[in-house]
Amino acid sequence: MLDMQQKIKIFKALGNETRFLIFKNVFTGGYTCSLDKKDPNIKVNPHATCVSTIAEHFDFSLPTISKHLKELREAGIITMEKKSNKIYIEPNMETIRELGSCFNTLVENFDSNRELFFV
Repeated sequence: MLDMQQKIKIFKALGNETRFLIFKNVFTGGYTCSLDKKDPNIKVNPHATCVSTIAEHFDFSLPTISKHLKELREAGIITMEKKSNKIYIEPNMETIRELGSCFNTLVENFDSNRELFFV
């Protein structure tokens, strides 16, 4: 279960426009990564994204993109896994579902807790 500090870390990570766009595209499958032709036996999610593919879509250097990805990974909303010579990135669906559940709870209880929001 996400504690308050973890939720704050997620929102801080997504508060940066570049990180938000990277996350959005990882989450929606906006980028796909070519499979490693040198080692075709490596098993990866066909919807996974790799760092170099993301970097192609932004006007930032690979180290800058890696820094943004590190923030997203440390916030727990993406996972990164190195296989062969590539790093594959996927959304952390467990964390995203839990965060979504928090929003659903807020919405469901909004009227009964209205004074908490507007005092």
